[in-house]
Amino acid sequence: MKQQAWIPAIALALCGTAQAQSNEELKAKLDEALKTIQDLQGRVKALEQAKPAPAAAAPAAAPAAAAPGQWGAPVVSVGTRAEDAATPDADKARLEVYGQVMLDAIYDFKRMDPDWNATLRPSKIPVVCPGSAGCGKDGAAIFSVRQSSLGFKGFIPSSLGLIKTDLSFDLFGGDGGTAVHWLNIWAEAGMFGAGQYYSNFMDIDVFPSTIDYWGPSGMAFVRNPQLRITPWSQDGMGLSFALEAPYSGLDPGRIREFAPELAASLTAWNRLPDLTAAWRMERDWGHVKAAGVLRQVGYQTTLTPGGNPSGTKTGYGLNLTGTLNVFGKDQLNGGFVWGKAIASYMNDGGVDLAPGTIVPGSTSAEAVQSIGWLAYYNHWWADQWSSAIGFSQHRQDNTAGQGPTAFRTGSYGNLNLLYYPWKNVTTGLEFVWGELEQKDGQSATDYRLQFSTKVTF
Repeated sequence: MKQQAWIPAIALALCGTAQAQSNEELKAKLDEALKTIQDLQGRVKALEQAKPAPAAAAPAAAPAAAAPGQWGAPVVSVGTRAEDAATPDADKARLEVYGQVMLDAIYDFKRMDPDWNATLRPSKIPVVCPGSAGCGKDGAAIFSVRQSSLGFKGFIPSSLGLIKTDLSFDLFGGDGGTAVHWLNIWAEAGMFGAGQYYSNFMDIDVFPSTIDYWGPSGMAFVRNPQLRITPWSQDGMGLSFALEAPYSGLDPGRIREFAPELAASLTAWNRLPDLTAAWRMERDWGHVKAAGVLRQVGYQTTLTPGGNPSGTKTGYGLNLTGTLNVFGKDQLNGGFVWGKAIASYMNDGGVDLAPGTIVPGSTSAEAVQSIGWLAYYNHWWADQWSSAIGFSQHRQDNTAGQGPTAFRTGSYGNLNLLYYPWKNVTTGLEFVWGELEQKDGQSATDYRLQFSTKVTF
C-alpha cells in the first residue's frame, strides 16, 4: 500500500464538511489524518520487512561416491554394485540407469571352444583333438565387447515401503556373438523378493577382483529365478530362505554305447523347486556366510507314453564363504562348497545325475558328488593400483556309468595388475590359466593374457 493512494480519499471526505467547520477544526482534522497515514505506513513497512524471502533452490544432491567395485576405486568383487543406502526423494518414484562399456583384448596361447573364447572356462578347453570343439592350431587374438552391460534400477514408494527393481543384461548371449544375456530381473519390498537374482546358495561378495568374465570354477555361482524371504535381519546378521528354479544336469554316459536312442531321449525331470537357506554375518573384519540347498533331481525319457525309464534322486549341499580384511584395503576371499547333485549351482563344469553301474536293459542313476573351493588375495599397491592372485577348483567323483571323457576336474587361476586413472575408469593386464581333466585322466590346459579397459556409468 502507498501513501499517495490514501490521501485523495481522505481529503475528499474532509472537504465535504469543511464549510461547517472553523479553520482550527479543519487543521486539527488534517493533523489527525496525517498521523493516521504515517501510522499505517509504519505498519505496512514492518509487514514487508517481516515477509519471508523466497526459498532458495535446494542445492543439487552431490553424486554418490562410487561404490567399491572391481572396476572403480576402490576395488572389490567384479560384477557387483553396492546396496542402495538412503534413498533421496523417497516420496517419489525414480529410475536409475547404470552399466559399463568394456573392451577385452586377449591373446590366447592355446585353444578354447570358439563360442567361449572371450573368457576362460576350464570345461570348454578341448582335450581330445580332433573331435572336440575348439581343436586346431594354437594361438589366437580375440577382441570382445561382450562384458559391456546396461541396467535399470527402479524405486517405487508404496504402503509396504520402498519397492526396488533391477533389470540388467550383458552381451554374453549364445554362439559366441553379442546377443543379450539377461542378468538380474528382480523386485523386492521389505523382506520379500521375486525374480531372477543371485542364488541364495551363493555369495557374490567372494568373487575376486579379476577381469576375466567367467571367474573361479570352484565357487557356487548362478543367477536363478526364485522367491525369497528374509524374515530376520539386524545387527549385521541376516537369515534368508528361497524357493529356486530347479534344473537337472544329466550325463547319459555309457548308455550311449548300447542304447543311443534312449540316451538321446533322456531329459531332466523336476517336480519340486529347490529349497535354499542362508545365514550371513558382517563385521568390521569382513563377513562370513553359510548356505545350504536341498533339491530333488530327476530324469525321464520321451520314447515311451509313460516317460519311463525315469527316476529321481535327492541332492543337497553346503557352502561356506567369507572375506577377511587384512592390511590396509587388502582383502582375502575364500570359500568351500560340497554336495551331491549341486553341479547346477557351480560356476563351471560337472553334472547332477549320471548312470551308476551299467547293466544292459536296466538303467539307474546316481547323484554325482562335487567339491569346490577358491582362495584369492586382493592387494593394493597404491590408491590407483591393485592386484589379485588366486586359485580355484571344482572336482567331481565320477560314477561307474560315466564315459571316459566325462568332466572330472576344472582348475582356474589368475594374476593381474589393475590401474584406475580416473573415477569410473579401470584398465589392466591379467594372466589367466585353466585346466580340464577328464575321467580317463587325459587333460589339457589353456592360458592367456587379457588387457581390458572399462568405463562405468
